[in-house]
Amino acid sequence: MKTKFCLIMAGVLLSLATFAFGQAGTDVKTATEDTGKATEKAAKKTGHATKKAAVKTGEATEKAADKTGDATETAAKKTGHGVKKGAKATGHAVKKGAEKTADEAK
Repeated sequence: MKTKFCLIMAGVLLSLATFAFGQAGTDVKTATEDTGKATEKAAKKTGHATKKAAVKTGEATEKAADKTGDATETAAKKTGHGVKKGAKATGHAVKKGAEKTADEAK
């Protein structure tokens, strides 16, 4: 009777162990699927954010290039105006110096 009881208990324990491992396998599979879905979702969000950032960076770069171009144009005009003024003043000073030299030479 004792032996029979032990054999029945061993069979029950083996059955429960098989059932428990089967349940664990199902849980692991479910967790894997959930992780896969979460990873896919995160990748889509990251891709969208990256695309948005690239567009904004492009717009900002274009804006900065326009401002730089405008500033360069303004600086070039001012430089040209300054050079023109300087050349005129230099020419005037050279003319005066030449006149003084001519006066002294007489």
